[in-house]
Amino acid sequence: MSGTDLAHRHAVGGLFRAHYPWLCARLRQYLGSGCEDIAAEAFVRLLEAPQPAAIREPRALLTTIARRLIYQLWRRRDLERQHLDQLLQVDQPSSPSPEELAQLTQALQGLDRTLARLPGKVRATFLLSRVDGLTYPQIAAELGISQRSVSVYMTRSEALCARHSANQSLNRPLQNKRSA
Repeated sequence: MSGTDLAHRHAVGGLFRAHYPWLCARLRQYLGSGCEDIAAEAFVRLLEAPQPAAIREPRALLTTIARRLIYQLWRRRDLERQHLDQLLQVDQPSSPSPEELAQLTQALQGLDRTLARLPGKVRATFLLSRVDGLTYPQIAAELGISQRSVSVYMTRSEALCARHSANQSLNRPLQNKRSA
């Protein structure tokens, strides 16, 4: 770890101590409970910043980062809601049972936890591509990274999703022949 990295970590630590309670209070206006996770993630994103620079307006920067995290959270919730609504609109004979809906919800939550293991920019790249439908050049411009990085990040996130999918198929219970 270089001196710059250590200095950046100490600077972010100082910002955390000084501004975390303020950010939580501000986020409570939008989210109510659960704001602590978003506030903590905002500081993690700040810590992961590729080029540490002097932060002149830490509260403005933290607000911007937190607002983006809130939008991502709302986007995921909207997608989950849309997916469940689509499943509920399917004809009754072929609609899933409550147990199947619960399994689907658990699978979506598992995928969300899997994606949460990815570093911030990798996860953001994946979501911008798969959820928002942005092209690689658009993602590169949005995140301020190269198209090559977008490609590498997508490969990394897709590999993780494939491993998640493989693990899910291994963990599914075998169906009874009579119910099949």
